[in-house]
Amino acid sequence: MQITQCLHTAILVSNLERAEHFYGNILGLSKVERSLKYPGVWYQIGDVQLHLIVDTTLSTHLQNPEKWGRNPHVAFSIANLDDAKTKLLEHNCPIQMSASGRAALFTQDPDGNIIELSQV
Repeated sequence: MQITQCLHTAILVSNLERAEHFYGNILGLSKVERSLKYPGVWYQIGDVQLHLIVDTTLSTHLQNPEKWGRNPHVAFSIANLDDAKTKLLEHNCPIQMSASGRAALFTQDPDGNIIELSQV
C-alpha cells in the first residue's frame, strides 16, 4: 500500500447552521459543492477538504479537558495568530494557547470539536 495524499477529514456536528457560521464565517473557509443527500457541508482548504456531517445525537466529551491539543483535533495553518485570536474572541469562541510555546492556539467549534490554528 502506498498512500499518496490526504483527501479529507470528517467532523460530526449536531447543528449544521451553527457549524456553517463557525467554519464559514468565523474561520473563513470556502464551501464547495457536494452531491450527497445526507445533511452536511464541505469546505476546501488547499488540496484537502473538511467534511461536516450532521449527527443530531452527537455528544462530545474531551478526554483531556486541561490540554485541548491532547484530544482528537484538526489543525490548520494560519497567516497571523494574533489576528485569529482577536477574531475568535470577538465571536466569543473559547481559546487555549498551545502549552508547547509554539505560535498556536486551540479553539472549539459549537459542538466542542477541537480546532488547532498554527502560525507556521
